[in-house]
Amino acid sequence: MELQLALDLVNITEAKQVVKEVAPYIDIVEIGTPVVINEGLHAVKAIKDEFPSLKVLADLKIMDAGGYEVMKASEAGADIITVLGVSDDSTIKGAVEEARKQNKKIMVDMINVQDIASRAQEIDSLGVDYICVHSGYDHQAAGKNSFEDLATIKRVVKHAKTAIAGGIKLQTLPEVISAQPDLVIVGGGITGSEDMQLVAAQMQRMIKQG
Repeated sequence: MELQLALDLVNITEAKQVVKEVAPYIDIVEIGTPVVINEGLHAVKAIKDEFPSLKVLADLKIMDAGGYEVMKASEAGADIITVLGVSDDSTIKGAVEEARKQNKKIMVDMINVQDIASRAQEIDSLGVDYICVHSGYDHQAAGKNSFEDLATIKRVVKHAKTAIAGGIKLQTLPEVISAQPDLVIVGGGITGSEDMQLVAAQMQRMIKQG
């Protein structure tokens, strides 16, 4: 089980400061969609250049032109790139094909997918590396979480690794770990805490024991 730090509400300078504090305790650093929108793929390159030993995920939430967008993210140094599960199969296939050429990985984000079980099976057959259940900001505000969806994809997915994101905090982490995803994605649960280093260290310890 790995720990991914999601950076959403920072600029490049702030992102570097946060990652510097918690780098020893995380496996992957995610350059979130808001950062990519505000800063462009320069943010991915800046973090990969500064922290070459960490895997960097570019949360592009690709919906179209999968091959091209994966190519551009790969050029910027991304190790993992996200594609939306609601996008067309041809978009996901194009992303996977380009990722194979570049020796990168594809994560499919299942945000807003209506039939999680059947879509996860379809996506799993397309050769993606991760399938992620995700309660977005708007879902969290409505009190939703992804634990049930994680159990669903764990049941049907045969090849891809599973990931969970959305509102995970120290107090909810044991429930997440008990569901045994391959990857736990935490944003504000670390970045919003007073002592980011302490929380990241505690989370890493719990995940590695889990």
